[in-house]
Amino acid sequence: MPVLALTLALIWFLVLFVLRSILQWHRTGSTGVHLFSGPVVSTQWFAGMLAAAASLFGVAGPIAQLVGWIDPYLWLDHSTTHFAGIGLYTVGLLGAAAAQLRMGSSWRIGVDNSEQTDLVTGGLFAIVRNPIFSFVGFTAVGFFLLTPNTLSLIAVLCNLAFVQLQVRVIEEPYLLRTHPITYAAYAAQTGRFVPGIGRIPPSAFAKPQRSTSTPS
Repeated sequence: MPVLALTLALIWFLVLFVLRSILQWHRTGSTGVHLFSGPVVSTQWFAGMLAAAASLFGVAGPIAQLVGWIDPYLWLDHSTTHFAGIGLYTVGLLGAAAAQLRMGSSWRIGVDNSEQTDLVTGGLFAIVRNPIFSFVGFTAVGFFLLTPNTLSLIAVLCNLAFVQLQVRVIEEPYLLRTHPITYAAYAAQTGRFVPGIGRIPPSAFAKPQRSTSTPS
């Protein structure tokens, strides 16, 4: 399965990254890729490094298993999990591609604080706030099940860490600054990655009131 995993990884990269960036450039004059837009050792830079690590380990896992440098977890390396991996990959690829198209010109990888894009809340975004990352999680697990070894597992963990950091620390504060009223209402009604889970109550966005009373 390592050869199949590498082939599917190439298709994923071409569809969700290369072709989507080219389409974005034709639409807006920008590729929409801002993963390393922040200064070195900033949160955005660290998130970009996690994304890069997830990609590198995701490719290293199948290659290392193919040449015999690493053994798969035998309890996972059988046809049932391989078919499950192909299924998860397919769902993840199609779902992520559909969500990217729904974003239109607002699609970005990373955040450029100098830009202001429209807030997309329709289609898959009416079900969860981050459907692209949700479906990318499907593909990450799918790749792991095709070549279930330690390097592939590290790729899944790096992807999970990247998504959590990117969404919670970078994108959500940016969207709240850009669309304060609309995003607050949207986040209160829509789950973060799973329907109904990760909604943010309006009280979490309320600014604390300064006390004007003098101590007794």
